[in-house]
Amino acid sequence: MKNQDISFLLAGIKQGNISSLEKLYKIYYAKLFWFAKKFDSSTLETDDFVQETFLKLWEQRERLKDDVLFDKQLFIICKNIILNHLKRESKTVGQVEEISFPKDTEAEDLSLQHIRLEKLHHIISMMPPKRGKIFLLHRIENLTYEEIAQYLNISTKTIANHLYLATKFIKEELRNN
Repeated sequence: MKNQDISFLLAGIKQGNISSLEKLYKIYYAKLFWFAKKFDSSTLETDDFVQETFLKLWEQRERLKDDVLFDKQLFIICKNIILNHLKRESKTVGQVEEISFPKDTEAEDLSLQHIRLEKLHHIISMMPPKRGKIFLLHRIENLTYEEIAQYLNISTKTIANHLYLATKFIKEELRNN
């Protein structure tokens, strides 16, 4: 497609024309898909990154620059979405790993372990039921995001969000007590 055609569609997007967005989506979907596929995410599918890129493009359409190639702007949006997600994902995984059940050590008293487990179960019971269930499925039953997504019929992104919020809630409760 010619640059002037892209410029015309870009002008349409800036004016709120959804059909211009749809046309650009059809033009760039495959390119963005293969670009996003290079990144490894355990919680989101490649298609999710592409969808989120076009959503962000639509939400930020007023900020698009006429003097910068559209391709460049689109791929930068996609790259930033992916990098931000991967950063949050690694942070979430790190936080969840920090909140682990007491390890069996000879130096630690079993009654102390029991108290910690009870406290953790109490905190989990204070969460919304779905969030607590997702946390337990992931941390206790060691199910992957994909397995939980299939079991509960929800997206892996939703699971990542629930685990992030559960971890944050647990840390706050442990800090407050």
